[in-house]
Amino acid sequence: QVQLVESGGGLVQPGGSLRLSCVAPGSIFGIYAWGWYRQAPGKQRELVGTITNADYTNYADSVKGRFTISRDNSKNTVYLQMNSLKPEDTAVYYCNAPAVDSGAFPWGQGTQVTVSS
Repeated sequence: QVQLVESGGGLVQPGGSLRLSCVAPGSIFGIYAWGWYRQAPGKQRELVGTITNADYTNYADSVKGRFTISRDNSKNTVYLQMNSLKPEDTAVYYCNAPAVDSGAFPWGQGTQVTVSS
């Protein structure tokens, strides 16, 4: 079974930065595009951004210009660099390969990001 492992979350003040990491099995990492998602309390999970095999990226309007997705195929890892964080960015962040209406693989445990002064 595919296991996705997210890390790097924490508590940060508004305006601060965090870098999240997600490791996927090497057998699948290079095949798929990858996305970062987030779910705030009481809200549905939303797609934050994606990165293709050719390193093309796309972002939700709410994070455009502040968040950057990258991938390291040699480490089977996708990253989410988050700058200029806002309280509304507070959520559990997940990675997955995008699929219709959800992710292609079972969701990992996610990593909590809390933006608060």
